[in-house]
Amino acid sequence: MASPQSISSTSTAGSPPVVVCQNLTKVFKDFWLRANARAVDNLSFEIRPREVFGLLGPNGSGKSTTIKIILGLLRPTSGRVAVFGKPPSDVAIKKRIGYLPEESYLYQFLNARETLQYYAKLFQLDYRTREHRIDELIDMVGLSSAQFRPVRDYSKGMQRRIGIAQALINDPDFLILDEPTTGLDPVGTRQVKDLIIELGRRGKTILLSSHLLADVEDCVHRMVVLYGGQKREEGTCDSLLESQDRTTIEADSLDDATIAEIDEVIRRRTAGHKSILKVARPRQRLEEFFLQIVEKARASQVATSGALAGGPTASFLLGEGQQFAGDNLIDKLTAAVGPQAVTQVVAPAATLPSPQASGPDQNVIGSLLNSEPAKVAQSPSQGLPPSQGPAQGPIQGPARGGPAVSPARPSEAANIDADLISKLTGQQSEKRE
Repeated sequence: MASPQSISSTSTAGSPPVVVCQNLTKVFKDFWLRANARAVDNLSFEIRPREVFGLLGPNGSGKSTTIKIILGLLRPTSGRVAVFGKPPSDVAIKKRIGYLPEESYLYQFLNARETLQYYAKLFQLDYRTREHRIDELIDMVGLSSAQFRPVRDYSKGMQRRIGIAQALINDPDFLILDEPTTGLDPVGTRQVKDLIIELGRRGKTILLSSHLLADVEDCVHRMVVLYGGQKREEGTCDSLLESQDRTTIEADSLDDATIAEIDEVIRRRTAGHKSILKVARPRQRLEEFFLQIVEKARASQVATSGALAGGPTASFLLGEGQQFAGDNLIDKLTAAVGPQAVTQVVAPAATLPSPQASGPDQNVIGSLLNSEPAKVAQSPSQGLPPSQGPAQGPIQGPARGGPAVSPARPSEAANIDADLISKLTGQQSEKRE
């Protein structure tokens, strides 16, 4: 797992903050408008661009209330809040925000794909983008084998996974995660923490709210600790967590004699005031031990009906979502240039390209001439016999019992729009009087 210190290097110095809270206060009142609870009390902090910010505190400390005020779901009693330089009630900023609430409120009769389809359509994503993102997100959260099961059949952890996917469907610039690891197993917890670090490295601004301090410590760079709705501490992990009265030295395995000699050196250098306080062997973390067991079981192909470990981070979250730009351009051109865009007019046969002309552009023109019979207009000055004039009545093909219609030849009086020919050949048609 990457160190959260690497996230701080991506912060944009001098850029305006994403979120500003100044003297924020929220008082809930009862029916008689009497103060019932002061959830947030004179709270001020800033969330800078491209950083992972931790909002910590025990239950009832005001974390969820602060998040709801930032989202515009609650109005503060006093104070000022700005998101992307605008008030939280501004609808224009909503499409730049992804939100995972503390409880996943999902439609129980929909499956995973239908759930993500619903949220993707709310953000007005086109069909191709929707399908591509849904495939990647379902694989990322490990629900590929359960994507067609109704959400009501999911465990709490699986519902939490699909909730994380819906928070990322719009590729948000500002991601708010309220207790994201609640209900997740250690595998899902590690994956969510790795995802938060990776998104922070890729330039996303993330607000992480949790009371599980071990999860936050691995992810965030800067944090605020709340209690009773008030800010108690603020700073980076190093400034808040480093111990100033202890020093840890890690080395390879040492024997007792070497340890005693090192202790003697410390006592001599400090005049006997300091010595080695504890000698212990490093112990593996329980999370790492658990993940090793899961990896061994997965390598043995042990079957499971729950969520899988999940795939790599979705490419559109990593800034790799531009591969469909060419496809979208082709789709637009295909829709714009159709059979209705080709018009047939009467012109002398000399203006048509020669059938002996070579090259890919002339082959395209020849296929256009042979694919559909051209309409021939009869002119009295030409004196064409009836057998060479235009067909009378509707053209009948073999399906109607009529004679088969021969393809039009380039020498006949048929013509394609000169502008279309110039586009296909890349040449400008000569101006005719």
